Amino acid sequence: MAKDPQTPTEEELARAERDAEPQPDDTIGDDAELEGVVEDVEASEADAEALENPEADALAVRVEELEQALTESKDQAVRAAAEAQNVRRRAEQDVEKARKFALEKFVNELLPVVDSLEKALESMQEGASEVHREGVAMTLKLQLDVLNKFGVEAVDPQGEPFDPQVHEAMTMVPNPEVEPNTVIEVMQKGYLLNGRLVRPAMVVVSQATN
Repeated sequence: MAKDPQTPTEEELARAERDAEPQPDDTIGDDAELEGVVEDVEASEADAEALENPEADALAVRVEELEQALTESKDQAVRAAAEAQNVRRRAEQDVEKARKFALEKFVNELLPVVDSLEKALESMQEGASEVHREGVAMTLKLQLDVLNKFGVEAVDPQGEPFDPQVHEAMTMVPNPEVEPNTVIEVMQKGYLLNGRLVRPAMVVVSQATN
């Protein structure tokens, strides 16, 4: 006698449904594969950036070099301007000195004439005619006025303290009546040209008595 086909039990049906459902391990495998793809893309982008960086670095270095060159050019321009100003100032000072002291040699030649007129006027006795005295005095005054007009000043330090910058001591004489190192006699006047010594005054200086 033939056997009836067996009807599947509920347990077998449930097992078949479970087998048909996707397994959790399969999902995890798909996610891992997706993450790997993402990592590969990010790595490719990083490699691309690494390839571009040398050009960017070279450009940055070039910009820095240009900025440094610009700074150096500005410094050089400032120094050149300052040097030009100094040269111009020195040239102006040289011109001013030349203008002030160009007459120094000429003044030195005139001073003996002034000295002679002063000595002539001092040596005239009472017996000399008034006209003669007046003529010498007027000539001396004219000479001194011309010298003063061009910046010449007389140094007549009678009774003043001795100053080696503008005086030349011919001798020293003990004199208790005045302070030591005082000019007690002017043998020859000195002269300045625009404040610069042309000739020192030749003087006799007092010294302390023993």
